[in-house]
Amino acid sequence: MTTRTTQEITAAIRTAVQAARWAPSVHNTQPWTFAVDGDEIALRADSERKLRVGDPAGRELLISCGAALMNLRLALRKLGYEPRTRVLPDPDRPALLATVRVGPAVTADEHTRLLYAEIEHRRTHRAGFTDLPVPDRLADELVAQAGAEGARLTPVRSEAAVRVVAALTCAAQDAQGADRLLTLEVIRWAQPPGSPRGDGVPAQGYPREPRRTRPHFAQRDYAHGHPWGSGADQFFSTSTGLVAILTTVTDSRKDWITAGQALQRVLLHASAYGVSAAFHTQALEMFHLREFLRQEVCSDEYPQMIMRLGVTFDQSKGVRRPISEILEER
Repeated sequence: MTTRTTQEITAAIRTAVQAARWAPSVHNTQPWTFAVDGDEIALRADSERKLRVGDPAGRELLISCGAALMNLRLALRKLGYEPRTRVLPDPDRPALLATVRVGPAVTADEHTRLLYAEIEHRRTHRAGFTDLPVPDRLADELVAQAGAEGARLTPVRSEAAVRVVAALTCAAQDAQGADRLLTLEVIRWAQPPGSPRGDGVPAQGYPREPRRTRPHFAQRDYAHGHPWGSGADQFFSTSTGLVAILTTVTDSRKDWITAGQALQRVLLHASAYGVSAAFHTQALEMFHLREFLRQEVCSDEYPQMIMRLGVTFDQSKGVRRPISEILEER
């Protein structure tokens, strides 16, 4: 067995944290910090970045952090280390979401290398997709990727069910758009053009004049009356893409972290085959609409994410905070 030096382990940990910060998060809040002690990485929730109006229970915050945990695990394995992970290891420290210890040497398999290569390439899409369909075989693979992390991804094949999900998304967006406090919270995470910020949603991260999909899935109004957004609107199609819902059997904090890890595994696998995702969490932020989805669409499982999957030629750039803002080394 190859003996790794302290310097090699330290370098691997920094690379893994670099990868973790590229995880998707609600409004690109990046609600995480990391602390390193020897060969162990602690993932912590950053409560200052919690959406106190839109996400009072912290469900979306933990899903976001779960996605970061998936990147952390994946990076360590790709670098040749077995990640030994404990989720919610200390009930007396609720902000400590997970610890990952650098384990023995392993050889990364081809799929691990495939997913790792997509970490910095994956982007959230906020418009329609081209008319190119998501192949059934790839959809089945995405279902398997979610299952490997303990969650369920269900492609919504029924046209009637897709219309229901779309209608609930639009209803939730209309209601939230009339909520002043929630609107102000969304605006807080919207970047004006040319902003130097390393968090929030960039002005080029959504179309200036979004075209309606068929059926229509409402998008967040990050511009809020400003002429912000990408000028490449004419290149976005009106195709909805493949609607899919990520669910868990129960709805605990651990389930939310599980959902985040499963979500990121799905997104990276999809990205490797040219498929992007658009997220729609509005209905999941309203208790009665989420319950309706759980009972009527999700077979009594708890919906954690609604997404549309499809092919796009969107080449928007992502923004992230520097590692110095999120990493504490002892």
